[in-house]
Amino acid sequence: MAFGSAASASTLNQNVSWTIDRAGTTTKYRVVAYGDSIYAGYNGSTTNAAKFSAPTVDAEYLSALWNADIESVRRTKSGAVASDIYNNKIVAERSYMQNASTRAVTFEMCGNDGLQARTAFKKQTGTCNYSGMDAAVNNCKTYVAAAMDYINANAYAGVKVKVISNLHYPGYAADNVQSTCKDATTGATINLRDKFLPKLAAMNYWMCEYARQKGFQCADNFAQYMGADYDSNGDGQIDSDALRYVSGDSEASYLTRITSTLKATLRDANAHFVSASSSYDYIQSDDTHPTYTGGTVTAGLFGGTTGSGAPRYTSFAGGKSPIWNQYGHERMGWAVSTYNPASP
Repeated sequence: MAFGSAASASTLNQNVSWTIDRAGTTTKYRVVAYGDSIYAGYNGSTTNAAKFSAPTVDAEYLSALWNADIESVRRTKSGAVASDIYNNKIVAERSYMQNASTRAVTFEMCGNDGLQARTAFKKQTGTCNYSGMDAAVNNCKTYVAAAMDYINANAYAGVKVKVISNLHYPGYAADNVQSTCKDATTGATINLRDKFLPKLAAMNYWMCEYARQKGFQCADNFAQYMGADYDSNGDGQIDSDALRYVSGDSEASYLTRITSTLKATLRDANAHFVSASSSYDYIQSDDTHPTYTGGTVTAGLFGGTTGSGAPRYTSFAGGKSPIWNQYGHERMGWAVSTYNPASP
């Protein structure tokens, strides 16, 4: 998720190339993913990361759909703010999406802008200063739009789909506490979650709205993570569907829906309810990064893995793996996959 604008004090390149090697075919296409620790599959280690982070989960879906080998190229930097990802990954490493085998490009950013602003705000005493959170939103908007424009101008002409993944809210439950600073107008402390949620929602709105304007698709991870997969409030809609960005939404309408109308349906993704009686943990013990399954690969201080392996699943009934809703990365990868074109 989240909220800051200063350069991160510590970043870690976690680049991985993993090919889904499907039996009976030698045709190979590429998915290129740019981002921070979320797409990296960060798990707290400086030397390894999840093999099946969201982009590689998507590659598995593509392999079955296209009956082809799919190379998942992840060019990621854990801890990086949006400007860093834009300049040092998307722009500096554009050659990966320019390769003639590339058919899909996806990216995510802004989580560390948010997290840094949130951390700084929590340390405030005296009168609250909200400028850091506002700067995080503005930086996010600037670099998301720039990233889309750059990818549109530089990706291989044969790319069939471009997707941005927006932000879940890590620490949603933990942030339901009062600030140590006081609002200048009321003289009272504020609820951290009530202040952070509209800022995160603004980031997410503009990710999806710029996607609509610039020919991208938007995988709405906020809705996928933060809303249950059943109708908890009796409004006739599954919560995770009701929370999704709707094409043509105004920013005011979207923010009202997320921060007011449907706020009571939001749940911490540490317990994502897939039914009224069953839930799965989408967030690791650091209360930030998505859970995963399928082992790890070298990624970090000792370089990155380039490897291949057979798909875990060779077909998907209804377009969903048996574990599509059981882990954070599986859910995110499935959300990206819903925009996969029928042919390469």
